[in-house]
Amino acid sequence: MALKMEETWRWYGPNDPVTLADVRQAGATGIVTALHEIPIGEVWPVEAIRERKSVVEAAGLTLSVIESIPVHEAIKSAGADRDRYIENWCQTVRNLGACGITRVAYNFMPVLDWTRTELAQKWADGSRALAFDRTDFIAFELHLLRRPGAEALYDAATRERAAARFAAMDEATRATLERTIVAGMPGRMVDAYTAAGFQAALDAYKEIDAAALRENLAYFLRAVVPVAAESGVYLAIHPDDPPMPLLGLPRVVSTDADIRHVLAAVDDVHNGLTFCVGSYGSNAANDVEAMAEAHADRVHFVHLRNVRRTDAAGSFVESDHLDGEVDMFRVVRTFTRERARRVAEGWADAGLPFRPDHGHQMLDDLRDEKKTNPGYTAIGRLRGLAEIRGLQEAIVRVDAEAAA
Repeated sequence: MALKMEETWRWYGPNDPVTLADVRQAGATGIVTALHEIPIGEVWPVEAIRERKSVVEAAGLTLSVIESIPVHEAIKSAGADRDRYIENWCQTVRNLGACGITRVAYNFMPVLDWTRTELAQKWADGSRALAFDRTDFIAFELHLLRRPGAEALYDAATRERAAARFAAMDEATRATLERTIVAGMPGRMVDAYTAAGFQAALDAYKEIDAAALRENLAYFLRAVVPVAAESGVYLAIHPDDPPMPLLGLPRVVSTDADIRHVLAAVDDVHNGLTFCVGSYGSNAANDVEAMAEAHADRVHFVHLRNVRRTDAAGSFVESDHLDGEVDMFRVVRTFTRERARRVAEGWADAGLPFRPDHGHQMLDDLRDEKKTNPGYTAIGRLRGLAEIRGLQEAIVRVDAEAAA
């Protein structure tokens, strides 16, 4: 039915072990991708964009969303070259618009993109899930990174728990934890770090608090949103993941109040949101369902995944898509109805794509010799997409019957 959200799939390009042929079999119609090979801060050439788009279309799919154009650290930290990097970002938006690509997801997280402490936590059914344990993270910060001044952020009881956790780890576990946090994951918008380089990147933010980072984001938006509007491109900022300060770094896209700051910075429909249910759901203070309803008219891309919070400090494990802290039915209903509203109001571009965000490692993907990107397995995402597809089908039909 035309009033459904578009089913899309994250694809990391020709080297992704999950191929475009696999995506076709999963039933998705849209591809979410980026030109990861282009250095951060450089302009994406029209020729390169067209080449990637043609590869996607040759597979019978549509290039629906760019996720992401990396935002250079000089922009986030108000470095000396930020205006040059902002102009490069703007030119990439112009080039994407010229190629008929109308949605760009991005984030404004300093240094780290999405962060986990474990990539293969055992789930109840034997599958493997991504997880974030705050005590493990603090153990890394205090005892592996040994970040100057970090101890002052935590009370004595928290420091003692982290020390005990670190003491219980063998050398292999410590190395895995450090590699998981520092070396990066698919979707990271910075290059992988060495431990020394990681600390140097953190040092660039020593004098930047949340208010300063929020102003740096507003400065960026005031420059890029008019260009996006002229180019017919909708920008969609992704929330912090996890939605809490880490390593002394500020976070400014974690709560409902943060969303309101972002949208008010440039009050234009082209300044919008990637609504990541799992990211917002990781913070117990967020009423995710109400946030979806309040901001649906500025959402241009939806990430659907769920979490189970495992303590009151911010730890969580990524659960099955329909089984977690967030009422996925209510969220999907909100965005399905928003899609219908846009069609009814005659939006020139009424599309509202979603993708199953992450998925458990399960079944054949559990084989040691089979390599998939963490969170981006074929079968786990296939299960999530199928569940959400069925949920959306039911919502559309029930709403249609009620209207009749």
